[in-house]
Amino acid sequence: MTWNDRLKGDALSWLLEENDPGVRYLALRDLCDFQHDDPNLETARRQALQEGPIADILNAMNPEGWWAEPGPGYYPKYRSAIWSIILLAQLGARVDWDERIGRGCRYLLDKAFTAVGAISASGAPSGTADCMQGNICWALTKLGVNDPRLDQAFDWMARTVTGEGMAAQGDKNSPARYYAGKCGPNFACGSNNRLPCAWGGVKVMMAFGSYPKERRTPQIERAIQQGVEFFFSVDPADAAYPNGYSAKPTSDWWKFGFPVFYVSDILQIAEAMVNLGHGADPRLARTLDLIASKQDDQGRWALEYDYSGKTWVDFGAKKLPNKWVTLRALRVIKKSVELS
Repeated sequence: MTWNDRLKGDALSWLLEENDPGVRYLALRDLCDFQHDDPNLETARRQALQEGPIADILNAMNPEGWWAEPGPGYYPKYRSAIWSIILLAQLGARVDWDERIGRGCRYLLDKAFTAVGAISASGAPSGTADCMQGNICWALTKLGVNDPRLDQAFDWMARTVTGEGMAAQGDKNSPARYYAGKCGPNFACGSNNRLPCAWGGVKVMMAFGSYPKERRTPQIERAIQQGVEFFFSVDPADAAYPNGYSAKPTSDWWKFGFPVFYVSDILQIAEAMVNLGHGADPRLARTLDLIASKQDDQGRWALEYDYSGKTWVDFGAKKLPNKWVTLRALRVIKKSVELS
């Protein structure tokens, strides 16, 4: 079986339309397997940079390297540096495409990176959270950042998952400790009533999946294994993870969106597990079936969760077929079939 056999229609041709250069480039790269030196892919890359949403985001950047306002970059949502960097990565940008991308990444690390390795909304270690740490580690890796601080951020992230070398929240004499937000191992979060937060955890697992295997330390490998077991501790299709202050999982799990910030969806769980090599794991089977079931008769997926009017670019109307969401789904389906 090929991955196209799971589709009800020819969505790939739709993604390759030339009037959407951003999606077209990523579809050629990820779904058509064009090599990086293919002249057609290079043409598509230049168009994506010059004519797609990447250009709008870069044009909104201050010359010093920040968006919306200076500082660590968490506020205002969702136009400041943290969100803009995450979005650039989701759009497939790279630091070697435009020097402004590297400038923005350096500014973010200068302002949000802490001495212990945490990436912080406030600039202090107490301002960290799994969702932000995972998102930024993933984004900077995908953007091609080569900075030793990023390795330290991955080390910190792994230790906060397993608890290795971490002190309790109240131990103020230890620099490597948990805080009120990032309050314990196994993705525990103060915003989730101190229980493991799957929204934050999936960002961490996405980051680990993006990190080159040759750079993964034994500590990172242990954190990956612990995270995999957490996400497969229930059927991901049910999303029955600890809910904190609610009696049941939020319906947002089943609303596929773009971009993806700290709110997550089941599609992102599949992305993380597939990227870590678990596309053929039987524990992911129902999730993959659920993803396939949400396509229309032309093999397209709708935009069900969005940030229209909140970020620099809008990516389509809700409840209508959406190229960016379809691209996300097709990547997962393709890779899962290839791993089977």
